[in-house]
Amino acid sequence: MKLIIAIIQDEYINKVVKALMTKKIRATKLSSTGGFLKSGSTTLLIGIEETQVDEVVELIKGQVISKKVKDGENEITVGGANLFIMDIDKYVKV
Repeated sequence: MKLIIAIIQDEYINKVVKALMTKKIRATKLSSTGGFLKSGSTTLLIGIEETQVDEVVELIKGQVISKKVKDGENEITVGGANLFIMDIDKYVKV
């Protein structure tokens, strides 16, 4: 089993959640604060089987867009999501 912690920019969260629901992939949505350049974000906790990891990553990629943002004189590329994928030793539903 895997846990994906997906930190998604607020402007994309509705599209991502809708796409997950369409594929019957359940997620827990958490409000989160902070973030680069003070942009809003939402964190999703997604527990899935190992065989679904690539499908979920591609699904999220298809809903978000990286963009270039000016930071003073520098131009920075900001991604629409950051994903952390972790192994889960045990899952218990009570």
